[in-house]
Amino acid sequence: MQNQSTFENLNPVRVDALDEILGKPFKILDDGFIRVIDYMGDDSAIVQAARVSYGKGTKKVREDRTLIRYLLRHRHTSPFEMCELKLHIRIPMDCWRQWIRHRTASVNEYSTRYSMAIDAAQTTTPDEWRLQAETNRQGSEGLMDSTQGNTLSKEELELQSFARSIYTKRIELGVAREQARKDLPLSTYTEAYWKIDLHNLLHFLELRMERHAQLEIRKYASVIGQEIVKRWCPLTWEAFQDYWLNAVSFSPMEQQLLQLLSSEDLQKTLDKVKELGWLKTNEDGSLKLHFERLEFEQKLEHMGLQIPWQD
Repeated sequence: MQNQSTFENLNPVRVDALDEILGKPFKILDDGFIRVIDYMGDDSAIVQAARVSYGKGTKKVREDRTLIRYLLRHRHTSPFEMCELKLHIRIPMDCWRQWIRHRTASVNEYSTRYSMAIDAAQTTTPDEWRLQAETNRQGSEGLMDSTQGNTLSKEELELQSFARSIYTKRIELGVAREQARKDLPLSTYTEAYWKIDLHNLLHFLELRMERHAQLEIRKYASVIGQEIVKRWCPLTWEAFQDYWLNAVSFSPMEQQLLQLLSSEDLQKTLDKVKELGWLKTNEDGSLKLHFERLEFEQKLEHMGLQIPWQD
């Protein structure tokens, strides 16, 4: 047991790089933003929690970096829960629906029962209308022609303006705010205070910075990661990028295929892929949609490797 006389003196943790942006909004989309309101801990707090018996300042930064990288590499995440971040967010409601699915934070949202709904809605420029992806049912791929986009953007503004005018009319007639709001579009902005520990924040960023995440929430996540976490816990941010965000994992089946590819035995590789049912074709000779094959192909492309069955 540690003797009381050996306890280190503790001072509040301050991170100069994060203090420089405290309270300052980072603009996102047309009327959204993120602000850092408060924080607790930093890289050293993670190290201290992991070592438990060591006081602050007893290890070199080089050793701290090694430990943090080990923790994230092996997903020993509880020490990262010693750090917390509180953000003020302004975000369209449809994007907020995805955000709030992460049930590991403390949240207090702007109430349109007590206050008037925020008079702002996310708009889409003519060259920003995305097409539905053919292979990803919940994603987008490519852009619509800007000529058609002009029509859609004009209709969008008309719809938002009409919905707002109906809402305002109901309020003026004395309709309760909780009922008057029900026909506002999901493009309407909302605001919230969002407090989360670093472990769960990294999980949020891993999912929402991923290239298949919806563009709008990806923009918010990228600001949190690159503008906030990078300043706050730079050693953790570096390790997170290396071992979580930009890492590629392979199943045992995929590892077997990689071994065959590295052996340069094309026939054995193709035989294995056929055995897995990945090369079944449609009547026109094109490959049938197979999600496991597509995901493996994306991993190969990420690594700059050729896909032999596409030749």
